[in-house]
Amino acid sequence: MDRYIAKELTLPFLFGVGAFSSILVSVGALFDLIRRVTESGLEVGLAMQVFVLKMPEFVVLAFPMSTLLATMMTYSRFSSDSELTALRGCGVSVRRIIAPALALSILITGLTFVFNEVITPAANYRAKVMLEQAFNSEKPPFRERNIMYKEYQKAADGSGKELGRLFYARRFNGEEMQGLTILDFSQAGLEQVVSAETATWNFTDNVWTFFNGTIYAISPDGSFGHIVKFEQQELALPRTPLDLASRGKDDDEMNIAETRQHLNQIVRKSGDDRRIRIWELRLYQRYALPFVCIVFGIVGSAVGIRPQRTGKATSFGISIVIIFGYYLLGFIADALGKVGTLNPVAAAWLPPFLGLAVGTLLVMRASK
Repeated sequence: MDRYIAKELTLPFLFGVGAFSSILVSVGALFDLIRRVTESGLEVGLAMQVFVLKMPEFVVLAFPMSTLLATMMTYSRFSSDSELTALRGCGVSVRRIIAPALALSILITGLTFVFNEVITPAANYRAKVMLEQAFNSEKPPFRERNIMYKEYQKAADGSGKELGRLFYARRFNGEEMQGLTILDFSQAGLEQVVSAETATWNFTDNVWTFFNGTIYAISPDGSFGHIVKFEQQELALPRTPLDLASRGKDDDEMNIAETRQHLNQIVRKSGDDRRIRIWELRLYQRYALPFVCIVFGIVGSAVGIRPQRTGKATSFGISIVIIFGYYLLGFIADALGKVGTLNPVAAAWLPPFLGLAVGTLLVMRASK
């Protein structure tokens, strides 16, 4: 029985991967590449390579949808052909009948995780580099101008957070920053302005070495307390601006380890609560996304196993409605997580847990 059900699930799943991937990649990448070929002169061969590199991003999005479609189509056919009635007449429970679908969902969950960790980030990054090289717009591995970093701290009255430091550099050549201005409000009752021609990061002592600059100490009444000119001065400021100047990857080009590293080494040190929430949300969503396959597998099995006589077109239509509803819920949870109404963990895991609860309830009702 398990082999038979697994075989019946496989073909609709492969059909769903092909159908949903084609739709998603056409909207998300193909039309843009065609425009670049016709308007910007992108070579067709290079466009095809970029197209292939972008495919994993959309295939992994198609996995959960295909799982839902496969389970609904398969169990709906079983119900229409009275095969479910025959199995239940032999004493096979509903939970045992949908066990192969659950096993398939777990397998696809693992495959989704592998794609998201190993294949998709590297492919997206490679596609971006190829496009930059094609249009002679390849950027150096660091930001060359206008490096700005804001560091927040708790307000003195405890009412929230306020600006602690503002770091600004006009230029960066990969080794030293030039034209620097630092506003330092981190010490109560003492405000400083540091201006320097150049600065480098001392990796041995973990401090900044500033050259040819001036330190202005500002009194509480707004006047200059004292002015210190220097040729070389070491200041214990955070290294984060140097990390920020190093051109990193976008969030869709990082795996979980890289996302966590960026969050801990750069984003958290800024003290910007909204930015921290967004990156925490992206991190937890990377854990939660693969489990959508299990949710859709249970929901699809529970909906399909009900006594009915529906065709493949009807199953496909119902799948679209369920997919739209689920991802609408995900969009709302994402928005609530960004504004802080939900914490990042709850915002990332609310859709899967709610979908799992609905699927479990449907299975229990179908078992009666």
